[in-house]
Amino acid sequence: MHRGLLTCSPNTPIFEAAQRMAHRRCSSMLIMQNETAIGIWTEHDSLRLDFNDPPSLQRPISEVMSHPVSSVSLSARASEVAQRFNDEAVRHLLVIDNLGRPQGIVSQTDIALKQGLELYLSLRTIDEVMDKAPLVLAGSLTLGQIAPLMLAHQQDAAVVQCSAQEYGIITERDMVRFVAHHPGNTPLSELASRPLLTISPQDSLLRARDLLIDNQLRHLAVKDNDSHTIIGLLGFRNILEGADQHRVQELRHAMQLRDQTLQHPHLNLQLAERVIAASLEGVIITDAHGRIEFVNPAFTHTTGYSPEEVMGKTPAILSSGRHDAAFYNRMWQTLSQDGYWRGEIWNRRKTGQLYLELLTITSIHDEAGNVTHFAALFADITHIRENEDQIRKLAYYDALTQLPNRRLLEDRLEHAVRHAHRHQQRLAVLFIDLDHFKQVNDSLGHAAGDELLLEVSKRMAARLREDDTLARLGGDEFIVLLPDLTDADEVTAIARRLIEAVGQPVLLNNQQFRVGCSVGISLYPDDASNAQQLLQHADAAMYRAKQEGRNAYRLFSTSLDVREHRWLAMETALRNALDTGLGLNLHYQPLVARDTGRLVSIEALARWTDPSFGPVSPGDFIPLAERTGLIQPLSQLLMRTVATQLRSWLDSGLTPVPVAVNLSAQQFWHQDLIADIQALYQEYRLPAGLLSFELTESILLDKQQQAITILNALRQLGCQIAMDDFGTGYSSLSYLHQLPITTLKIDQSFVQQLGENQGSETILAAITGMAQGLKLKVVAEGVETQAQREALAKYHVDLIQGYLISRPLPADTLRARYLA
Repeated sequence: MHRGLLTCSPNTPIFEAAQRMAHRRCSSMLIMQNETAIGIWTEHDSLRLDFNDPPSLQRPISEVMSHPVSSVSLSARASEVAQRFNDEAVRHLLVIDNLGRPQGIVSQTDIALKQGLELYLSLRTIDEVMDKAPLVLAGSLTLGQIAPLMLAHQQDAAVVQCSAQEYGIITERDMVRFVAHHPGNTPLSELASRPLLTISPQDSLLRARDLLIDNQLRHLAVKDNDSHTIIGLLGFRNILEGADQHRVQELRHAMQLRDQTLQHPHLNLQLAERVIAASLEGVIITDAHGRIEFVNPAFTHTTGYSPEEVMGKTPAILSSGRHDAAFYNRMWQTLSQDGYWRGEIWNRRKTGQLYLELLTITSIHDEAGNVTHFAALFADITHIRENEDQIRKLAYYDALTQLPNRRLLEDRLEHAVRHAHRHQQRLAVLFIDLDHFKQVNDSLGHAAGDELLLEVSKRMAARLREDDTLARLGGDEFIVLLPDLTDADEVTAIARRLIEAVGQPVLLNNQQFRVGCSVGISLYPDDASNAQQLLQHADAAMYRAKQEGRNAYRLFSTSLDVREHRWLAMETALRNALDTGLGLNLHYQPLVARDTGRLVSIEALARWTDPSFGPVSPGDFIPLAERTGLIQPLSQLLMRTVATQLRSWLDSGLTPVPVAVNLSAQQFWHQDLIADIQALYQEYRLPAGLLSFELTESILLDKQQQAITILNALRQLGCQIAMDDFGTGYSSLSYLHQLPITTLKIDQSFVQQLGENQGSETILAAITGMAQGLKLKVVAEGVETQAQREALAKYHVDLIQGYLISRPLPADTLRARYLA
């Protein structure tokens, strides 16, 4: 019952009454005169107005109200109210007290929602009760044309075709709003509520009801899964009319019997006892303090407790411990206010086993209105709920892999798109199709194919994040939903992980097989604005991956895909270069004494020239090697090249200076680093100290103690160690003096700002002063002008390196200029 009554006087203009109803979102309004309800006006009555005559909407409400007003007593039982609705064919009843004063309005929906139809709704589908001939109107119609149509067809809503692909809806509540603010001859396409929320005809009525409640709607459009056309309309009225009439009659009969029994206990005691004893539902009767006075045989059958074990005790003996005190407080508060409580509750049998029951508690009053007893009626619905869960699982999960199926995926994807839109985030959809799966099915049979699908699904799930969704569409097709993305690189990294996981060997029937997968990627909002388009675009990108060689991924976005395609091609070219050794070489840049210009050491710098890409910048291929795991073989190849060059110079009778090799983080922390360097010294018969190394500050972050152990091992081999790009990282001065390094290389950014930035000069003075105190050599990088070289004279700088001295040179050129 709605207790907040909306009222107006008989002289209130129709449009003003409609404004108040629209503002309060009420479905009815009472017309009051001298504190007496003389009429009622409802949303359905708005259809009888002439929208082609706006001045008529200023008439008094008394001219269009329904009267007299049907009323019901505040003490009337739900069964009586339901019967009144059926007998009088009305949707609203005025609730009055003993003095005839209005107390509230009760509607058909209020009564129906108290009937406990959850089980029925969960087992019935939408196509069984939907309106299969909905009123679909052209968007060009006006209000004056639609109202008579809705009234003639006895429809409380109409679907409006706003465009070729877009629909909206007009309801009785909208008509009240248009009465309040008449839009003139505005076409329906501009007045309809959009977007039109849709649901599948195979969904359950329970889901439909929950959608209506959660979205505060009264109608859902039913869309065909294949043709994507509107095939029906579903409202609360359809859901309620589809309930099993036989069950309603049985329930009404039982309620009437209970009412008669409670009202005439002495006359019907013997009959009531027989009914209760024969009931398949458990019955408990307690006194006003909750102490058990009576239980029936069904109670003992369900709980395991005999009457003697529970007499005088409270129902708390059945408590499961699953519900907190707040749950029971709300239960008793409702029972005290309404006289009954109905709901689901977990209890515990005598054996300790938990079970779920549907419980109804009713308070029993004496002639003075005082509560004398409480009667509880309950049924064990554990198996029913388990069956519902099983049905739901069959409806939403793949039977083989137990992954979400297409229906659940689409639900999650639509929710993820709405979430991403609200929070301005990105998400991705990956369409995955296994390569050569048909060969496994044809050669080993479908059982082996199923085993392969299970193994592949487990591997892919293990490579995804916790909030990601992996779904199976059917056959060998899978979908991955990746929400909450920051950039496309995350998606491509996950795609590579999935391809690698699927490509690992699988043992089937004592035979080893390999299958790959082709992956298509679409991004929201870059590639599409809705779930259906995201799936279609990911599918198209997957087919392109298959056409271009399989076992790869492609992005639907042209710009992103071009960039990723270039990275993939460059990665392949780099792998080929590492395999053949062609195109990869070293250039050497000298480091000289600042004051004399004497050659002191050389830095080896990697260079790569590819037939397709031409000269590739180290700023491109070094990060590529680190990202793809190629940095370790690349570093080993270049270090061996340095050792070969040093041996060549020694065999030519030259006395080379130490050559510095840059160590990446992966190479520095590789367990075989020291052993590999020792092997190079032995294999190429190099004097101690000819190989030196440079590393950045970031390599040593968070692992200072482990780094000291590795650096000490390098120093024992006679290697010089320089910390490169010093001043740009996050060095801790508290441990710098513990590191067994020999040289600090000041980043070129400080050198190039000499004379322009006082802060750079201050930092340079601090670094060189600290290095002098720690007895470290200092190298100034990036010296390009004579003025910079002269400006370094006032600082403790030992060596300089940069274009002023020399650019990186091929080995033969460096030998001719500096070693000969």
